[in-house]
Amino acid sequence: MRRDLYRLRRRTDHPKFAEEYAASSRQREQRQQAADRLNGSLTAGLPVSEVGDDLVAAVRANPVVIVAGETGSGKTTQLPKVCLKAGLGVGGMIGHTQPRRIAARSVAQLIAEEVGSE
Repeated sequence: MRRDLYRLRRRTDHPKFAEEYAASSRQREQRQQAADRLNGSLTAGLPVSEVGDDLVAAVRANPVVIVAGETGSGKTTQLPKVCLKAGLGVGGMIGHTQPRRIAARSVAQLIAEEVGSE
């Protein structure tokens, strides 16, 4: 344990560590700003948006949440915003999957525009 502590101290004194830490801090601040800009704005009129607060509570309370709904109910576009609203995207990334690469990229671009991120 002492050896690990010594190695960690040496690393934190290194200039490269300071750069990495600063970059990580900036990225976390940007994610927090994106979450603040969202400010609970889910797209109105979608079934998923109507139960948005319930979904946020479920995401905070459970490690796994399964959401089933009809096509066009807003699952793909609104659930990442629900996760961000629940505070999950600030310390890390929110990922989504789609059956095709083009669909995944277009959904990612749409969500990024809505949230005001890259």
